[in-house]
Amino acid sequence: MKKQIKNNVSWVGKVDWELRKFHGNEYSTHKGSTYNSYLIQEEKTVLIDTVWSPFAEEFVENLAQEIDLDKIDYIVANHGEIDHSGALPALMKHIPDTPIYCTANAVKSLKGQFHQDWDFRVVKTGDTLDIGNGKELVFVEMMMLHWPDSMATYLTQDNILFSNDAFGQHLATEKLYNDLVDQCDLDEEAIKYYANILTPFGPILKKKLDEVLSLNLEIDLIATSHGVIWRDNPLQIVEKYSQWANDYQENQITIIYDTMWNGTKMLAEKIAEGIGLADQEVVVKVFNLSKSDENDVITEVFKSKTVMVGSPTISNSILHNVAGFVHLMKELKFKNKKAAAFGCYGWSGESVKVLNGLMEDAGFEVIDDGFKNHWNPDVDAQEAAIKFGEKIARA
Repeated sequence: MKKQIKNNVSWVGKVDWELRKFHGNEYSTHKGSTYNSYLIQEEKTVLIDTVWSPFAEEFVENLAQEIDLDKIDYIVANHGEIDHSGALPALMKHIPDTPIYCTANAVKSLKGQFHQDWDFRVVKTGDTLDIGNGKELVFVEMMMLHWPDSMATYLTQDNILFSNDAFGQHLATEKLYNDLVDQCDLDEEAIKYYANILTPFGPILKKKLDEVLSLNLEIDLIATSHGVIWRDNPLQIVEKYSQWANDYQENQITIIYDTMWNGTKMLAEKIAEGIGLADQEVVVKVFNLSKSDENDVITEVFKSKTVMVGSPTISNSILHNVAGFVHLMKELKFKNKKAAAFGCYGWSGESVKVLNGLMEDAGFEVIDDGFKNHWNPDVDAQEAAIKFGEKIARA
């Protein structure tokens, strides 16, 4: 279980190779994940975070093989969410009087979930804890990154930032470090994690990054709560977060749709063709929502400068999964992105108007009244859809 990461600091977490859904069913984890817990053994012994509750007994048993549990002097709870704190009840049965250092909001979270009145020690940004051998823990509140109770912990001399959810990825691996894993997998999971979890907090994140950098902490390792530890140029992920938090976009147009009898699907493909004809440099991606993973599609929305959404008309409105996806985009509070709508109809034809309203409400700049087609597209309608794609590319 115990893997040394630097001097007297070890990883004591759990690799979850089978995880495919997270946050209930809200987040897809195609490559599994890890729950990273860390053990610091100086004059004082400190445990930073635990693991998800399904692995609680296994975690405590394994930890007890590495160290006498009574030797743990302090526990740091960087975040109360169950994937980090889930093993606390099982652990605290053995060491009920061990103090838990966390934010004031984390006390509310931990009490609310576990209904235990443990020895909570509330800390705020700048507070320190002496752990001996000339080393201290420095606490940094990370409110809304991504819960109100979140914080990070910095270990002096070893220059390790235990960053909790910030800078993490859902990636199962026995390799502890960023330079030892497939870089394409790492990049893909890091941006997906940011896009789906941290996008709404971009303005807060920018301020928090500035605050952390203003502390002038020398950082040799960023030890996240999920995925790899950043040791090779660890600040590279901080730089990426700074970019991503600044209303990020690439030269990409993403087309998202669902269809009933393939008419709206045909429009999507012809619009994509038109975009490609008008602009050979722009990346065009097309997704059928009923056949695509919504978190993967959200990642593409995050990278896009323009998002096009299509649905046929049904019950004077749009397909419910399209409506749900637009609601998800609204929750994520995307900024500085354009939008346009399209769809086929047989009778009343409200879908494009409904989509325009929903996309505008979700914070997108609607750049066109949209394209709707009566019944399935014939040759003329297909050509018109291509022209519409060209128009969108120029916009």
